[in-house]
Amino acid sequence: MRILSNEDVMKVLKPEDCINHLEKAYKDYTQGLGENRPRTHTYFPVEDERYPGFQYRFKSQEGGTVSTGVWALRITSDMVGSETLTGGVQRRRLLPIASGDKYCGLVTLYSLTKLEPIAIMHDSYIQKMRVGATSALGIREMSNPDAKVAGLFGSGWQAESHLLFLLMVRPNLEEVRVFSPTMENRENFAKKMSEETGKRIVAVDHPKKAVEGCQIVTCATAANDPCFDGDWLEPGTHVTCITNPDGTATRRELDDRTYDRADRLVVFSKEQIHHDKQYDILGPVDRGRMTYEDIGGLGDLLLGNISGRDNPDQITVFANNTGMGLQFAAVGALILEQAEKQNLGHVIPTDWFLEETSP
Repeated sequence: MRILSNEDVMKVLKPEDCINHLEKAYKDYTQGLGENRPRTHTYFPVEDERYPGFQYRFKSQEGGTVSTGVWALRITSDMVGSETLTGGVQRRRLLPIASGDKYCGLVTLYSLTKLEPIAIMHDSYIQKMRVGATSALGIREMSNPDAKVAGLFGSGWQAESHLLFLLMVRPNLEEVRVFSPTMENRENFAKKMSEETGKRIVAVDHPKKAVEGCQIVTCATAANDPCFDGDWLEPGTHVTCITNPDGTATRRELDDRTYDRADRLVVFSKEQIHHDKQYDILGPVDRGRMTYEDIGGLGDLLLGNISGRDNPDQITVFANNTGMGLQFAAVGALILEQAEKQNLGHVIPTDWFLEETSP
């Protein structure tokens, strides 16, 4: 069995491969060639006395596809809570309190044919890439292809990934306006990403400036509350979010007005809407703006079973509303294949994990 660090993963996981393998996995899943268990969060009444209000959380998700030949189990063992940023903005934060001031997140791959574990790898770089790539698939299918200006909320780890994947699927964008609550963070982000991408990435001092005049608006934050007012959206805008209620926390990035104005609403997983009681997504249904059947799934969108938009003036929303274990199977199988070719990581005896009797 092979053990891979984030550094190993970064050496072999290319953005274009990531998005292509995820697209195939989503199509397979929709066609009955994959399976997935909804993500779960379990909170436990254990706290770190140094951080009042933070609590232990165990998160897990699992899934696989026939084509990858693997089943993936992704777990994180976290200390999680909220912190207050500039202007009173609340956001989720995970604490690095494992040994050496580190985090604990692992993906284990199992062979579907031999049953045994074949790899364990760090999860954070995969996490960064798989979320950004999934959002980009929604942007590719739902936004107007001639978009020139985009708005981006966030200036952290996920915002960086979302910006790179955004430019991959919409390379003709001329400007991206970035807003996050802390001025220094957004300005540093804009400078760094301008140099890295060669595009005009500008920091703006008010959320409205990242919405008005933007044909694509992407939220890639850890925010607890909506990032902007949906009344600011202009005809033809496509909106993406990555934060929705998770069954235990009522975090959201989009307000009711944004959902109500959506002419087309697509989510990553319809199953997760009910599993996590995602009242924000269900809002338009509860208010009679659309039916539950009107909400589309990403797999059907990619297969062409539904359209991303019917005309250039429609407002469209893609809610990247959960994580799926099958994402880690699709990307993990690719990583393992490339890591074996380059002999990366550490190999340990698989027999350590096998037993002679069954429970």
